Order: sequence, then C-alpha cells, then structure tokens
Amino acid sequence: MTTTRIPEATIARLPVYLRALNALFDNATTTCSSEELAAAAGVNSAKLRKDLSYLGSYGTRGVGYDVEYLRYQIAREIGLTQDWPVVIVGIGNLGHALANYSGFSSRGFRTVALLDADSARHGQEVAGLVVAPFEDLEKVIAEHNVAIGVIATPAAAAQSVADRMVAAGLTSILNFAPVVLSVPEGVDVRKVDLASELQILAYHEQRKLSAANAPKAAV
Repeated sequence: MTTTRIPEATIARLPVYLRALNALFDNATTTCSSEELAAAAGVNSAKLRKDLSYLGSYGTRGVGYDVEYLRYQIAREIGLTQDWPVVIVGIGNLGHALANYSGFSSRGFRTVALLDADSARHGQEVAGLVVAPFEDLEKVIAEHNVAIGVIATPAAAAQSVADRMVAAGLTSILNFAPVVLSVPEGVDVRKVDLASELQILAYHEQRKLSAANAPKAAV
C-alpha cells in the first residue's frame, strides 16, 4: 500500500478501474493505454492518470499500462488481496439478494453469517448459510473475526443494529437501510440508497421530457 493520502473521490473510482481492468484481463488484453482504460471506466484520461499517480503507477510511454500488474496494484491498495469476512443483518428480500450476490466472493468478500431478529426466518437456508438470530451478532463477529457489517433491515431497526455492531468491535458498515446512521468517530459507514438513485434518474428523465416538449424557437 502507498503511504500517500489518497483523496476520497479517487478511492471511489479505484473499484471502477479495477472492474475495467478485470474485463480487459478476461479478454486476454495485456497492456492498455490511459485512453482505453479511461473509456472502459467512463472517465476522462487526464483524471485517470491523476488518480493512478497516487499509486505510483504512471505507465510506460508508448506502451501504456500493464493490465495484470495494475490490477494487482489497485487490488492491494483497496485491500482486496486478502479475505474480508462479512456479516449481513436483515434477511428480507434485499438481504436474500445480497446473500446470493456472487460479486462479493469474487471480489474478496466472504459472507460468514446471516442474522435476523424475526424468529420465523431462523433456520432458513440462504446461499448455503443458515439464518441465525440477531442475538448471535457478538458471537459471530468474534468467532469469524468479522471486518464488515452489512445492514439490510427496515429503517426503524438500522440504528440499533449499527450500535450493536460498533459495540461488538466493527468499524466498517455498509448500510442499505433508508436512514442516516449516527456512529462514533473512527467508524466508516457507506450508505446505499436505492430510492435516492432512482429519484436522481427520474430528475434527469424529467429534464429530457421538458426539453423535448419545449416550444421550438422560430427561425
């Protein structure tokens, strides 16, 4: 890992670059230019070169980037060269979908437990794991050395789940519940708000419709 402080905006783009590099690697591409990688990642090439400079990776003039080596650099920087145990709390429809998502395991994340407060779900098997009571949270975290907690509960339960996670020692939480969590300093929370993302798309669709229906200027 580099000791240079990397801007948050750059960190957010590194997984996008890694995904693009993985696709190039799967297609047997050994080298790529910054323009090719930027196009695959959906950013401009100047921004990509600036981002990669934080990793000490500048490519080779006239050749470009070594795809396999750059994959390794980025994976190492964002911590994907090791296994990260994950626990998912809230096994409703969304929790089921997350448990069955193969993208976690292929990217270095291993779901070790599924927990829910609803006793009707206890004992159900989802993605090869048996749903356990939420009361087992502390035991699961200690037993599996869990690094990351995923919250897929209704909004009303999310804060209390986060509090239990933090008290049990977790310092990284991925929150799918539609609520802002209050956590102590030193605890990182990433919020995934699917409804907000749809609302943003609706805004852009509305703008397109308004532009299409606007009166044409006289020539």
